[in-house]
Amino acid sequence: MMSKRILFYSSQLYDKTSFNSSNDNVKYDFEFLDTHLDPTTAALAKGHDAVCAFVNDDLGAETLQALHDVGIKTVAMRCAGFNNVDVDKANELDITIVRVPAYSPYAVAEHALALIMTLNRKTHKAYNRTREGNFLIQGLVGKDVHGKTVGVIGTGKIGQIFAGIMLGMGCTVIAFDPYPSEDLKKRGVTYFTLHELLAQSDIVSLHCPLMPETHHIIDETAVKEMKCGTMIINTSRGGLIDTQAVIDGLKEGTIGALGLDVYEEEGDIFFENLSETVIQDDVFSRLLTLPNVLITGHQAFLTEEALHNIAETTLGNLAQVFSNADCKNLVTSK
Repeated sequence: MMSKRILFYSSQLYDKTSFNSSNDNVKYDFEFLDTHLDPTTAALAKGHDAVCAFVNDDLGAETLQALHDVGIKTVAMRCAGFNNVDVDKANELDITIVRVPAYSPYAVAEHALALIMTLNRKTHKAYNRTREGNFLIQGLVGKDVHGKTVGVIGTGKIGQIFAGIMLGMGCTVIAFDPYPSEDLKKRGVTYFTLHELLAQSDIVSLHCPLMPETHHIIDETAVKEMKCGTMIINTSRGGLIDTQAVIDGLKEGTIGALGLDVYEEEGDIFFENLSETVIQDDVFSRLLTLPNVLITGHQAFLTEEALHNIAETTLGNLAQVFSNADCKNLVTSK
């Protein structure tokens, strides 16, 4: 039997390493492209049995139609989110979409903590100073995180782990989620309405999925409800934040610090080396100029454990689809 051919879009060296390492049992034929998937590149998939896509690939109706036209019937998302997929169009074209709903919730939760501690203790600034032989500590004053109130928006697996980390640091943890975790309640986490959470929190961390009801959950109104100097952390989805509203909050001082691993318009920015170019997104460029903003390029998931789990789950999903077995990670609706 001929080996199944899988075309990877938006691939990096770490994708090649992790997937090749997990390919010993199934022996698929992999082809890795650093090209993004969109309507103009979908034709490259001709002759393959499936494509493997990532968070910033375009899987809208036009792309899916183009994939269908070259015979692709399976798309494996090597990520949890699928807000970039037109699921209705996929169903119409009978294209199977599978995803990786969980890989390492610890990776993302721990990265949220890293953003908090870096912003608070200004270790990124201290690093740059000492590299230049400047050992002055003026301007590096932080605060004790211990004793602060941390608001967690979304208490799924990642949110629960993050809440546990902050409880371990001696914080008062409060939460907002339509479906409260009984385990967190037992551990001392109190659930409030979103408005109540925003009014009480010193730190707000976002861990909810991007859906119509959560789009711009942090908007102008939400910013105005926050305590003066609130820190906002987003390691979930860029669309949860109205960036301009947050910039206004930073300028006014309502928001004391902002840590982002995701950005609403990151598709043309993240996972690219733009060091020799002028970034065309003026809103993002404005964020980069603010001294109390820390941005990482969608790396919260990037641990060895997570990459291994992503590869194993993705290949398992494909094996189930190719053998017509039931796949629990099938995407059927938004």
